[in-house]
Amino acid sequence: MVRCLELAFRGAGRVSPNPMVGAVLVDTDGQVLAEGWHDRYGGPHAERVAIEEALRRHGPEALRRATLYVNLEPCAHYGKTPPCADFIITHGIPRVVVGMVDPFPQVAGRGIARLRAHGVQVEVGVLEAACRRFNEAFVHHVETGRPLVTLKMAQTLDGFVATRTGQSRWISGERARKLVHCWRAVLDGVLVGSGTAAADDPALTVRHVEGRQPVRIVLDRTGGLPPTLRLFTDEQAARTLAIVGPGARPAYAALLQQAGGRVWTLPLRDGHLDLEALLERLGREGGPDGRPLQSLLVEAGPRLATALFRQGLVDRFFLFIAPRLFGEGVPLLNDLGVRAVDEGPRFEAHRWVEVGEDLLFLGYSRAG
Repeated sequence: MVRCLELAFRGAGRVSPNPMVGAVLVDTDGQVLAEGWHDRYGGPHAERVAIEEALRRHGPEALRRATLYVNLEPCAHYGKTPPCADFIITHGIPRVVVGMVDPFPQVAGRGIARLRAHGVQVEVGVLEAACRRFNEAFVHHVETGRPLVTLKMAQTLDGFVATRTGQSRWISGERARKLVHCWRAVLDGVLVGSGTAAADDPALTVRHVEGRQPVRIVLDRTGGLPPTLRLFTDEQAARTLAIVGPGARPAYAALLQQAGGRVWTLPLRDGHLDLEALLERLGREGGPDGRPLQSLLVEAGPRLATALFRQGLVDRFFLFIAPRLFGEGVPLLNDLGVRAVDEGPRFEAHRWVEVGEDLLFLGYSRAG
């Protein structure tokens, strides 16, 4: 099952809004017959890839003695491809080991039930917690209709994200910045507020690692950001989505739309863009070609980060802590409204990782 997850990760960033899936076929002696993974949205599923490879290399008889390992329940419906459960049954595979049940309503146990109804021995729940965490964005999107929100920030030891003059580049080290580019390459979208966009003119692209470019989302309630920003003018402008409030007439709108980008108007809530409405719409049509956007990396300043925390919209909090002090500066967060210890946001699971010279806190709103 660990190998299934390793294979599945090869499709990260390319299969959304589908889940990442890997499959391994093993014979009775423990020999690996074939491996497969879901490589791109609309492409063949992992089980089909592995089975077809085993047929080419070993012939149909080998499959009748094989065990198929897969980290997610084989599908039982027609989507972009035919049902994998039927493909398994057709080729006489006698045993299937599944990491977790697929929460997608059109599957949700039906694939397992179909396999068992045709005499296939099915074992479910192997490394289930790891499989759920691995496809956390997929599970979250199926259950809520919203993208999984990962808030990324970096602070000093004394809790500042910028000096008192507003300088913030670079608080974290080179390895931390490279890791952020890895996240951009596998998550569907990256979002910043207007303050960050105006102050830093960020590209929000993947540059230091290999990978596809995410959808770039900028919040611009008044539509006042300058049209010269890289988000609106560079070669990735087609992947930029600007979010403005009612009545806003941004100067960059025509230029951005001509380049293939998008401008959405969203309602306000308490004088600010309605973040819940934004996440719901992103979950429906925020991805490339209007596909659902399943995961979102938010590279926020204190104001946007505080708003997300206060509204309970942070699913994962990834915080770099750098070995430096400012003494004074811009604090990590503004007032969260916490008056008692038990009122503050909590993380049901967390871990710490050393990343070069920095310490990375990985906090999760759900246990797994």
